[in-house]
Amino acid sequence: MWTLADLLATYGPFEPSGEEHLTFTGATIDSRRSIPGGLFVALPGEHYDGHDFIAEALERGCRGALGRRDRLPPERRAELPVRVYEWDGERWRRSGRETAPAALVLVPDALDALQRLAARWRRRFSPVVVGVTGSVGKSTTKELIAAVLSRGRCTLKSERSYNNEIGLPLALLGLRPEHEAVVLEMGTYGPGEIAHLAEIALPHIGVVTNVSHSHLERMGTLETIARAKSELPAALPPDGLAVLNGDEPLIRGMAGVTRAPVLFYGLGRDCHYRAEALESRGLEGISFVLQAGDERRRLRCALPGRHSVYTALAAVAVGRYLGLSWEEIEAGLLDTSAQIRLLAVPAVGGATLLDDTYNASPTSCRAALDLLAELPGRKVAVLGDMLELGSHEEEGHRQVGRWAAEVVEELFLLGERARWIGEAAREQGMPAGRVHLARERQEVIEMLRERLRPGDVVLVKGSRAMEMEHIVAALRQEED
Repeated sequence: MWTLADLLATYGPFEPSGEEHLTFTGATIDSRRSIPGGLFVALPGEHYDGHDFIAEALERGCRGALGRRDRLPPERRAELPVRVYEWDGERWRRSGRETAPAALVLVPDALDALQRLAARWRRRFSPVVVGVTGSVGKSTTKELIAAVLSRGRCTLKSERSYNNEIGLPLALLGLRPEHEAVVLEMGTYGPGEIAHLAEIALPHIGVVTNVSHSHLERMGTLETIARAKSELPAALPPDGLAVLNGDEPLIRGMAGVTRAPVLFYGLGRDCHYRAEALESRGLEGISFVLQAGDERRRLRCALPGRHSVYTALAAVAVGRYLGLSWEEIEAGLLDTSAQIRLLAVPAVGGATLLDDTYNASPTSCRAALDLLAELPGRKVAVLGDMLELGSHEEEGHRQVGRWAAEVVEELFLLGERARWIGEAAREQGMPAGRVHLARERQEVIEMLRERLRPGDVVLVKGSRAMEMEHIVAALRQEED
């Protein structure tokens, strides 16, 4: 556990008074998810200001709070049962209730303080840190690498999608002396962001999964996205390792920006970790023959869909580099907890839902439709808008429509942009009566309730902002 002294030391020296030995068990930015004995980090948001929830976080068990001094004037501080530590630009000033059980630390920028604390805490230990980035599949790749490494090493992973300037520091503050490996997801919306995350985390291994049209609206071109992703291999030390998707030219080129040795993975013959004889077993996962140097063996992975072979190869490459046995690697590949998308859910009417609602891009939609095509039963897709595609917005949706027309028997669409999916599907030959466009989720839910029948397999997918998970929740067949 880290202490109040660790937090204060990120800005400058302080006069010891005894209270600085106050310990924290973790950190959170959500007062509703307060950690007993934790630190609540109050950040201003688009809709809410964390400073308004400090009292609630303390009531829920947090031992302290970190906030911006300009957001909490003296009269608001006086209302809180805390000792106050305020950085004035040169030194720490103490005020408040001397006997209070909790501490309130006030700085010019709470996010900066959180990042400083995480960087300081990271440097106290010597785990192998694995960073994972890419346009699609970061979270699943992070999960599978962690599942593999945990078979042979005590491993910490970033929870959920803690992959930005807030989430990554929060994940690192969970680091403990017993951790031998840390697997962190690293996302970006622009140049410099991954480089900054790498300064905090000091990754030893960097994995880049792919470059696609996700976030094209923010970043303009695929080349710009690739340059942003390349900041991870560029940050690796000479004794580190860059694990790159060798089948993508934009990623293969990243070998030129890293000081670390490079391992390519993929299907190409010049990849160091290559998959051959790939077989899909539907929802049961995949199997493939791995060729790695003189090693050749058939492996199985619990992740469904042929696209999952890239995730498996990345996990194998990292695991072998860190000395795990083949038995440990195979056990990790078969860990079903790594599957966070394309989850099979029993639905009303005897149908099965494929819950892939986490997010969507043309690339991930193609992968999901390819899996759907392999499954028995009448195939149905429920697709929502894909956001942040920029100049590729219309064509990206039309691509998905053409692919869907080759796979599904009935298509339900939600959102303004999804109309392009429907138009392209009809142009591809799908009967107009089997393409349904809705403006509201409830309309989709009602249509599906009327039409689903036993044996149907229904893919549900859309961008995060479309909240397609509500459709899954409404159609889920409750277990007895």
